Amino acid sequence: MEFSVVEIGYDQDQVDRCLEDLGTRLARLAARTDAAARTDPELARLRAELSQLGESLSARPVPDAGPPSEPVARQLVLTAEREAAQILARARADLEAARAEARLVRDQVYAEAVQARRDFETALHARRIRAERADEILRGTARPGDQRPAAHRSVTPDGALPAPAP
Repeated sequence: MEFSVVEIGYDQDQVDRCLEDLGTRLARLAARTDAAARTDPELARLRAELSQLGESLSARPVPDAGPPSEPVARQLVLTAEREAAQILARARADLEAARAEARLVRDQVYAEAVQARRDFETALHARRIRAERADEILRGTARPGDQRPAAHRSVTPDGALPAPAP
């Protein structure tokens, strides 16, 4: 950031606008990380640090002997920019790590759901075969020598056995 040089130091209005802009940028960053901070303690810590920096900007001391000298003001601004960039970089890295972890969890849950459905369908099929066999026995249609495994019997799409041959 460049400031116009006046008789004593920098143009105070430009410095104030710059500090207000930094405060606004920090507030936006804080708002963006607020939702993510609710689920991640590291992001919560970063959120608190952002808040503290924002408070530091809004509660900056008013110099008694006029505006700060050019090197001091430049150093303050550079330090604030550096800290804000570091915080932003950490927050982005943490957010990306949280997204990657969420993708892994989502993929794992999906795979478990698919496997659970397969297990359910297998168990349901086995139950239908047992029920059909029990119905055959109860109706007396099972032949004494019928030793075919239940999985090899033909079953209609609705799960019923075809009518027995006379």
